[in-house]
Amino acid sequence: MNISVLGAGAWGTAMAVALAAKNAVLLWARDPQVIDTMSSQHENSAYLPGFPLPEQLQYSADLATAMAHIATDDSLLVIATSVAGLRPTLEACKPYQPKNIIWLCKGFEEGSQLLPHQVAQQVLGEQVAIGALSGPSFAQEVAQGLPCALTIASTSPELCLRVVDALHGNAMRVYSCDDLVGVEVGGAVKNILAIATGVADGLGLGLNARAALITRGLAEISRLGVALGGRSDTLMGLTGVGDLILTCTGDLSRNRKVGLALAQGKTLEVIVKELGHVAEGVRCTQAVRSLAASLHVDMPITDAVAAVLFDGMSAQEMIARLLARDAKQEQD
Repeated sequence: MNISVLGAGAWGTAMAVALAAKNAVLLWARDPQVIDTMSSQHENSAYLPGFPLPEQLQYSADLATAMAHIATDDSLLVIATSVAGLRPTLEACKPYQPKNIIWLCKGFEEGSQLLPHQVAQQVLGEQVAIGALSGPSFAQEVAQGLPCALTIASTSPELCLRVVDALHGNAMRVYSCDDLVGVEVGGAVKNILAIATGVADGLGLGLNARAALITRGLAEISRLGVALGGRSDTLMGLTGVGDLILTCTGDLSRNRKVGLALAQGKTLEVIVKELGHVAEGVRCTQAVRSLAASLHVDMPITDAVAAVLFDGMSAQEMIARLLARDAKQEQD
């Protein structure tokens, strides 16, 4: 199968490596220098250093070339930008009329508060087969060929089968699901909760506190997901609780690193600069706080994280605020 991956960050590069095992894959980046370096050195030294890229992987900084690579109906376009980059990338691709599109980003679009599939429907209409590939996955481990399980979510059974055929096998397992809302909400909100868990761990609050935050965080994900039309069983799967556990506990998690740095008293500006990569949870927090308020969905952990990131609250005050909440029934 011919596949073009747009976006040569860590996750886009890792996915291109995984897909290249049994497909003709072209990796696109906007910066010609990045493409030249990968092509000559067979390594993405900027975003995924230390992991050799397969000899058969193709590269281009020209969008027309990347789109020509997937001109047939049985090809696949993989968008590996951030949520902020999804809309402009889709708009740039629209004139080429791609038939099958999936994305790897997780979050809500700032301003519109739309999920990625809603952004795609706005740009492309209802006729194009679209889907989200999500689940507990660190780029470094995928590039290394370590075992991983993902979910492709789409209302198109044909697209799900196409993605499973392209990626499933060896160390990679791919499941399918038609609950786009549930899958995308799980992937978005878990990043916010990873920031909260990082704060708690950074303050040395212990494993009991971490378990409590993850569990109550899952309750927040479920409340918002169901309110938006997702299914609760989806949020108990790979793209909900699975991704939540990984992102809250794994040392490779960018969002967890944000929380750890907040606990040290660093400002958000300093943290983002030191991180050097996009931490989707930061941008997502403000959108989820506003959306939850408009839907009257109770999300106290999300509110507390937003207060630290944007309202000047300290990490210590955040924890005190959560601990001071009144007792309540565990189940809503």
